[in-house]
Amino acid sequence: MTSTPTKPPISPADRIRSIQRRTLSVLSAAQIVGGVGVAVGLALSSVVVDELSGSTVISGFAGTATVLGAALLALPTAKASSGGGRRAGLALAYVAALVGCAISVAAISMGNWPLLLVGLVLVGGGSAGNLAARYSATDLSPQGHAARHLSLVVWAATIGSVAGPNLAEPADQLGMRAGLVEKAGPFAFAALAFALSLVIIIVGLRPDPLKLARELDGTQHDTGGRTRTVRDAWRTLRTTPMARRALVMIAVSHTAMVSVMSMTPVKLHHDGSTLDVIGLVISLHIAGMYLMSPVVGWLADKAGKIPVLLLGMALLLSAAALAGTAGHRVWQVTAALVLLGLGWSCGLVAGSALVSESVPLERRPAVQGLSDLLMNVCGATGTIIAGAIVGGLSFGVLGVTVGVMVTAAGVWLLLVWRRTGV
Repeated sequence: MTSTPTKPPISPADRIRSIQRRTLSVLSAAQIVGGVGVAVGLALSSVVVDELSGSTVISGFAGTATVLGAALLALPTAKASSGGGRRAGLALAYVAALVGCAISVAAISMGNWPLLLVGLVLVGGGSAGNLAARYSATDLSPQGHAARHLSLVVWAATIGSVAGPNLAEPADQLGMRAGLVEKAGPFAFAALAFALSLVIIIVGLRPDPLKLARELDGTQHDTGGRTRTVRDAWRTLRTTPMARRALVMIAVSHTAMVSVMSMTPVKLHHDGSTLDVIGLVISLHIAGMYLMSPVVGWLADKAGKIPVLLLGMALLLSAAALAGTAGHRVWQVTAALVLLGLGWSCGLVAGSALVSESVPLERRPAVQGLSDLLMNVCGATGTIIAGAIVGGLSFGVLGVTVGVMVTAAGVWLLLVWRRTGV
C-alpha cells in the first residue's frame, strides 16, 4: 500500500507573501471601482452646480468641495485605521462617499445647490479612501519593495479614472429611466460603485494587513482620540527628518500638478479648442499620472526615493516651462500635461513610500493621514491661487510661479541630501 505524499509545510515567509499578493489584488479592485465612483461624480459636479445656482463662480466650488472633503476625511480615516485596522479606515471613507452620493441625488432632485455642495464634501471620502489604499499596500511589503507595491495600487486607479467620465452619460440615461431627475443618475451610479468598493474591502481584506503587520512586529494598536492621532503625527515628524522631507515633496508635487491641471481646460477653451481636444489633453495627463507608476515604483526601490523625488521636481519644472510658454500651441500644452502627470507620479509614489519606510509602524497611520490632509489642503489652495493668477494675469505667469516653487523645493531637497547623505 503506497502512502500519499504530503505537501511540505508552508513557511511563514511564503504565507506573508501570499497574503500580500491577495491584499494587493483586493486593494487594486477597490481602487478600480472606487475610482469609477470618484470620476463619475467629478465629471458632472461643476456642471450641475452651475445649472442649479446659475453662477459660473459658484460652480467652481464643486471641485473645491470634493478636495476639501478628501482633506477633512483624511484624519478620521487614519484614526479608524489606527484603532481598527485598514479595513475599518477604508470602510469609513467609502461609507462617507456613499452617503455623500445619496445626499447629492436628493439635492439635485430638489434643485438645492448648497445641499449638493454638502454632499460633494462627503463624496470626497472616495478620494480619501483611494489615497489611503496606497498606504495599505505597504504594511506587509518586504524591505525594499514598498514603492513597487504602493505603485501597483496607484496604477489600478487608471482604469477607474479613465472609464468613469465615459460612464456619466449612460448612467444619466439609466437614472432617468428609473425615475430620477436629469443628472442625478451619475451620482446614484457612483453610490453603487462606492458600495461595491465597501463590500470588496470588508469581505476581501482579510486578514487585515495593518493588524497582521502589528502582530508580526509586536506593536500595539492606537486607542487614543483624534487629538492624539494628530499630536502623535506631529511629534513623529519632529523627530523624523526624512518623513518631513517626504511630506513636503508630496505637498509640492500635488500643488504643482493641481494648479496647472485645473486651469488648463480654461486656457484651452479660451484659445478656441473644442471639448474633444480638451478631453484628450486631460486623458493624456491622467495617463501620465498613473500608467507609469509601476516603473516609478521600481525605480524608487532600485535607485532610491530621493533621486526619484528630484526627478519628479525636474519633470514638474519642465512641465511648468512648457505650459507657460505654449501660447496657442495645443501640442505643447499636451506635452506639458503629460510631463506634469509623470512628475506628480514620481512625487506621490516615492514620497509616500518614503513616509511609510521612515515612520515606526505604530505611528504610521497617523502620519499617513496627516500627509493626505496636507496634500489635499495644498491642492485646494493651489486651485484657488491658480484661478486668481490666470484670471488677473495669465496662464504664462502661472507656469512661472509653479516653476519657481518646484525649483525651490528641488534645490532644498538636493542641498539637504548632499549635506546629510540620506
